[in-house]
Amino acid sequence: MRLATILIAAALAGPVTAADAFYLGNWKITSALAAPWADSERKPDETERNSLVGKLVTIQPAGITGPRALTCKGPRYHLRDYGADMIFQGMLDEVRRRDPAKDPVKLAAALGFKGMSWKTLETGCANELELHFVDASTAEFGLNNYVYVMKKD
Repeated sequence: MRLATILIAAALAGPVTAADAFYLGNWKITSALAAPWADSERKPDETERNSLVGKLVTIQPAGITGPRALTCKGPRYHLRDYGADMIFQGMLDEVRRRDPAKDPVKLAAALGFKGMSWKTLETGCANELELHFVDASTAEFGLNNYVYVMKKD
């Protein structure tokens, strides 16, 4: 009887839907800095950075709207836990491979990440956008040798 009650309660509660996801909503790109993996001999293009900082990005179940480089229709969201070696598509670990003295965890900490793993939203979009969450109201993404910071609006 107790099991039946639990099963009925679970069925009525329903699955967690995209509408319940903390990452949905409006996000503002607040800043950008040269990525740790960027070639120190070649400065990243500031034109794109300047065109993105200050812009609004809206994440909805059916798509992402905002600056062209981030837009996506029909995303396939997956929320995962990533370590420092996996965020920014493994680029912090790539830095370590080039220079063993560079620790991906320390590089992540310099970007604001605390701890050893963080929520990452894999969007499944053609632009391969991944959002790495410092916390529930701060996300970061890498694009063309910059790390962009977004704050929930």
